[in-house]
Amino acid sequence: MNKLKYFSGLILLQFVVIPSLFSQVDAQLEARIQQEISQMSLKEKVGQTCQITLDALLKTDASGKVLEPAQLDEVKLKEALVDFQIGSILNVSSHTLQLKEWQTILGQIHQFYKTKKVKTPILYGADAIHGMNYTVGATLFPQEIGLAATWNPALAEQFGKITAYELRASGIPWNFSPVMDLGRQPLWSRFFETMGEDPYLSSSLGKRIIAGYQGTNLNSPYSTVSCLKHYVGYSFPLTGRDRTPAWIPEKYMQELFLPPFEATVKAGALSVMVNSGEVNGIPGHINYHLLTEVLKGEWNFQGFAVSDWEDILMLESVHRTAINHKEAIIQALNAGLDMSMVPLSPQYKEYCRLLLDAMNEKRISESRLNDAVARILRVKMKLGLYEKQVYDSKNYPLFGSIQHKNAAKEAALESITLLKNNSILPLKKGSSVLVAGPTSDNLIYLNGAWTHTWQGMDSSYNTKGCKTIAQAIQAFNGPATKFAKGAQLSLKEGWEHCEQVESADYKNKLAQCDVVVLCLGELPATEKPGDIRSLDLPAAQLALAEAAFAAKKPVVLVLLEGRPRIIRSIVDQSAAILQAYLPGDYGAEAIADILFGNYNPSGKLPYSYPKYSGVIEHYDLKRSEARSGKTNQFDAYDPEWDFGFGLSYTSFAYSNLKISKNELKQNDSIQVSVTVTNTGKIDGKEVVQLYLTDDIASSTTFGKRLKGFEKIALKAGEAKTINFVISEKDLMFANFMNKMVTESGSFTIKINELTTNFNYSK
Repeated sequence: MNKLKYFSGLILLQFVVIPSLFSQVDAQLEARIQQEISQMSLKEKVGQTCQITLDALLKTDASGKVLEPAQLDEVKLKEALVDFQIGSILNVSSHTLQLKEWQTILGQIHQFYKTKKVKTPILYGADAIHGMNYTVGATLFPQEIGLAATWNPALAEQFGKITAYELRASGIPWNFSPVMDLGRQPLWSRFFETMGEDPYLSSSLGKRIIAGYQGTNLNSPYSTVSCLKHYVGYSFPLTGRDRTPAWIPEKYMQELFLPPFEATVKAGALSVMVNSGEVNGIPGHINYHLLTEVLKGEWNFQGFAVSDWEDILMLESVHRTAINHKEAIIQALNAGLDMSMVPLSPQYKEYCRLLLDAMNEKRISESRLNDAVARILRVKMKLGLYEKQVYDSKNYPLFGSIQHKNAAKEAALESITLLKNNSILPLKKGSSVLVAGPTSDNLIYLNGAWTHTWQGMDSSYNTKGCKTIAQAIQAFNGPATKFAKGAQLSLKEGWEHCEQVESADYKNKLAQCDVVVLCLGELPATEKPGDIRSLDLPAAQLALAEAAFAAKKPVVLVLLEGRPRIIRSIVDQSAAILQAYLPGDYGAEAIADILFGNYNPSGKLPYSYPKYSGVIEHYDLKRSEARSGKTNQFDAYDPEWDFGFGLSYTSFAYSNLKISKNELKQNDSIQVSVTVTNTGKIDGKEVVQLYLTDDIASSTTFGKRLKGFEKIALKAGEAKTINFVISEKDLMFANFMNKMVTESGSFTIKINELTTNFNYSK
C-alpha cells in the first residue's frame, strides 16, 4: 500500500465532501439478495436476525470465567454458527485485544463460511466510538462531544477514515457509531457520546463521520459500515438516568431529535441501533411508527435496525409490554426490528427457537422476516463479505502510526475550549507550576468509557507511551513543575465519590509555586453505571481550588468531563478555565501545548454549559423561557457559558454583514456574507456561526437556530469574507399539526453581534 497516497487522502478530506453512493437501488444486487433468500431455510433466515457476543463463544474455566488469553471454544462456535446459523457477532470480551488475537479469532469464525459449513458470512461489529478502542495500539481520538467542539467537519471525516482503517486492520467491518442522539440532558451518562445539543451541528458532523467510515465504496479494505445510535430519543430521559422514559412531543421530535438521524440516513448509513428506553410510553423496539413508517417508509432506509444489548428480553422483564420472551420477539419484529442483540447463551438459542415457532404459527409474516433478512444481506454484500471477510493486518502499515496519532492530537487541539482567561495564559515555559487534581495523573480521565474496557476504568490497559497531564506538563516545562494530587475519585457503593488525599503535601506545594494547573472532572462511566445524582462537582474537588485561592495563587482549571459539571462557586476566582472534554490519548500533550502557547485554542462549546444544577436550558430557548420574573425582562437565560462560546489568544472582529436580497421566494435562496478580521497579534482559528430567528409564526418557534458555520484560519491582521446560503428548508418548523412547514414572514439573521433581516413569501 502507498502510505503517501493514503495520508494525502486524509488531507484531501479537508477540502472535499464525499457524496453518498448508497442511496441508489442496485438492481443486480437486489436480484442477488432475493436469489440468496430463496435458497435459505427458515432456520437460516431466523439465524440471520440473531446477534451474539464473543463471550458466548469463548472457553471458560470451571467457574464460568473466560480464560486469558481469549480462546474460542470449538463446540460453542459450531453450535452457534452451524446448529443455529447465527448471522452476527459483536464485541470484545473483557478488554482490548492484540491485532494478532483479533486476526486469530476472526479467522476461526470465518473459517465456517470459507469451508462452506455455513452459507452466509458473519457480520462482526464493535463499539469503536473514538477510534478502535478495543485493539492494543490503536489511535484514540477525543470522544464525540470533543469532536463536536472542534466545529470542524473535515476533522470529523478524518476521524472516521482513520477509525475505519484501524477497524478493518483488526478484521472488523461494522462500527456501532456514530451516536446521533442530541445532548440536551447533561445528567445522562452517555452525554459525552453525543455531538452536543444542536441538530444542525450534529447533522453536519455526523454526515462527515459517515463519509469517513464508509468512503465511496463499502466493498473496500478501508471502509466500515456505520450504525446510527440510538434511534430515537434515548438521550433525553426525564429523570436523567440511563434507559429511563423520555417525554418528547411530536413537534420537538420533528424539529430536534429526528433531523440528525434523517440527515445521516440520507448520507448513506446502513444500520441503526434502536433506543433502549421508551418515548411517550412506547419502548423503542416496538415503535412501529418510528421504525417502519418513518425510518423505512418516509426516509426509504435500505439498511437494517438492530437492538441494543438484551433489549428484546427487556420488553418482558423491564417494560412489561410482553408476557414472555416469545411475545417480545413477535412485538419487535412486527414493529420493524431486523436484528436482535440477544446476546448471551443460552438466551440466543431460546430466541432462535421461539422466533422459529412464531414463524410456524404465522405470528410474523414470511414477508416481514424476508425483509429483515434482505436488509442484513444487503449490508453483507455491499461490504463484500461473501468474497473477503478479513484482510491481513500486515496490509495496514499505518495502524497506530505517527500520522494517525498526529491526526488524533490535532482533533484534541481543536476541541479544547478556552472558557476564561484573565491574561494568565499562555504560561511562560519554566514557570513554577503545580499540577494537581484528581484527573491529572491517569489516561483514564482523558479517554472516558469505551476505552480498552466497557467502563474505561482499568488503567492497566492504558496505551503505552501516552502521557497523563502531569507527565505532559513535566515534559514540556521541566523541573519547575511540581505535582500533588490533592483528591481522589472512586466509586462508593456504586456511586461517584471524591475525597481529599495528601492534603498537607498539596498545601505545602501550593506555597512553592507561582501558578496552579488544577485538573478536575469525573470518573469514566457510561450507561447505567454512569448514573449520577447531581451535576454539582464534588465538594472535595472545589475545595482544592478554594485552598489555592486562599493561598493567593492563580488557578488554571482544566476540566476533564463527559458532561458539564457545575463549578459556579470557583469560576469567578479562577484565572483561566479550559474545557478539555475527553480528549483521548494525546489530549494531555494538546493541553500542555495550549497552556504554554504552542497552540492557540479554537474549540467552541457544542452545548450550553449550565450554571445551576437544577436549571437545564439550551441556547435555542423560546421567548417564554427567556422571560424573567425578577426583572420583568427577557433576560432569564443564564448559563455559565453559551452554546458556541470559546475564547482565543487572539481577537476577531466581524463587519460587513450583507445579504443578496431582502426577500426570499419559494424555491429560492439568499446569499449571506460577513467579513472576519484577526485583530490580534498571533494567528488563530475562528468558528463563524450563523443563527436564524423566525420573528413571528403561527406556532411558537425557537428563539434562534444554528443554520450555518465555518471554521477558518486567519493570520494576524488577516481578513476573510465568509459566505453562507439560506434556503427555504432553513425556515421550516413544526406547526400545530406537527407538520414541517414554512410560513411567510420576517426572519432575522445573526452572526456574532451583527444582525440583518429578510422577508419570506410563498
